[in-house]
Amino acid sequence: MNIAIIVEGKNDKSRLSRVLSSEIPIYCTFGTLSTNRIETLRKEIGNRHVYLFTDPDSSGRRIRGVLRDVFPDADHIYTRRGYSGVEGTPEEYLIQQLEKAGLQEYILYEKPLDPPT
Repeated sequence: MNIAIIVEGKNDKSRLSRVLSSEIPIYCTFGTLSTNRIETLRKEIGNRHVYLFTDPDSSGRRIRGVLRDVFPDADHIYTRRGYSGVEGTPEEYLIQQLEKAGLQEYILYEKPLDPPT
C-alpha cells in the first residue's frame, strides 16, 4: 500500500513514529497551511493515499477541513477529545485507531518478552 499520514506537528509525528513502521511517511503541517505548504505537501505526497490525523481542537478541525479539500479521498483518523492531541494520545489508543483505519500491517506491536529460562 502506497500511503502517507499527515499530522499537525513534529511531536505528533514523533508519537506516531513509535507505533508505525518507518516505511510510512508522516508529514507535518506545522500548524499552518499556507499556499506554499499545501503545494509542498501535494508534491511530497504525490500519488500516495492520504490519512489525516489531526487534533480534536479548533485548530486541528480547521486544518482537517482544509486538507479534506486538498485531499478529498483521504481517510480520517481521530483521537479522543480528552487527550491532549495526537501527541498526548496513549499508544494503545493510537494502535486501535490505526487498526480501525486498516493499517495493521504497518503497526509496530510490542514484542513479547522472552520467557525466563
